Amino acid sequence: MNKNLAIGTDIGGSHISCAAIDLVSGKILRDTLTERSVDNQASAKKILETWSNALTSALAKVPAERVKGIGFAMPGPFDYVKGICYIRGVAKYESLYGINVTDAISENLGLRDGFLVRFMNDASAFAVGEAWAGSASEFDRSLSITLGTGFGSAFISNRIPIVDGPQVPKLGCIYHLPYRDGIADDYFSTRGLLQRYKNITGKELSGVKELASLAGTDKAVTDLFTDFGDNAGLFLAPWLKKFCAEILVIGGNISHAYNLFGDVFEKRLKKENCTCKVALSKLKEDAALLGSAYLLDDDFWKSVQHALPLM
Repeated sequence: MNKNLAIGTDIGGSHISCAAIDLVSGKILRDTLTERSVDNQASAKKILETWSNALTSALAKVPAERVKGIGFAMPGPFDYVKGICYIRGVAKYESLYGINVTDAISENLGLRDGFLVRFMNDASAFAVGEAWAGSASEFDRSLSITLGTGFGSAFISNRIPIVDGPQVPKLGCIYHLPYRDGIADDYFSTRGLLQRYKNITGKELSGVKELASLAGTDKAVTDLFTDFGDNAGLFLAPWLKKFCAEILVIGGNISHAYNLFGDVFEKRLKKENCTCKVALSKLKEDAALLGSAYLLDDDFWKSVQHALPLM
C-alpha cells in the first residue's frame, strides 16, 4: 500500500496539535486531529508522555502501513538534524534540554524500523504550510510572519526556506535584528504591545484580544496599533524588497487585530516603494501542521536538509 500519509505535529508553548495529512492532496484528515494541553514546566518524562499520547491517538485513526512518518514543527533552540532539544532560559520545555526527542518519541510509540521522525523550526513550518496550501501557494517567493508571543518569520522560495545568502538576514529570520532600543522581537510581539500600553496607561492587560477590545473607547489603543502598523511597514519593507517577495503572509494572534493596523501598515509599505501583496494567513493553526507533514515529502526533504542546521 502506498505510504501517502504523514503525521504533522505542531508543538506550541502550552499545547500539542497533530493530525494525519495526505501528502498528495495536502488535505488534513480532520477526524485524526488531536490536541492536548501541555504543562511546559513539567518533567521531561511527563511532557514526552503527553506528546506521545496525542500522537498515538492520531496514529490509531489511520492504517499504519500508509503512514510514512511524523514531522514536528518545533520551537528552538533545537538541533533539527539530530532531534535534540536545546531550549533553555525561556521558561518553557527547559526540562527537555539535551534530550534526543527522536529517540524518546520512537521508544514511547514503539515505532518500527524505517518509520521517519523529522523536525523543522515552527516559524519555517508555518511558512512552508502557507506556501504549499495557503495564502502563498500561487507565488514562488514569499515572506511569512507570525505576530504573537514572539516574532516568527521565514523567507520562502519555491516552498524551500532560504536561510542564507545576500537576500536574507543572518539565519533567514528577522526577530533578532536591531530595532529601536532593542530587537524586532521586543517590538513586534504581544509582549511589546502590552508593555507599551502599560507604559502609557499604567494598566496591565491579559493579551492582544483584550487590548483590541478597548480600541473603540481608548484612544491610547488606537494610537498604539497605528504606531505598530507604521513601524512594521517601515521595518519589513527593505527586506521584502531585497528578497523580491511577491507576497507577505501574516499570522499569529496579533493578526486577528489587523483591522486596527492593516491600512496604516500597507500605506507605509507603499510609501517605501514596496509593491508586494499582503495577505492574512488562510490556514492559521493548520499551517504548521501542513508544513511539518511536508517534511515527509522526499523531494522537499532533500532540498531543505542543508537549511536545517541554520534554523
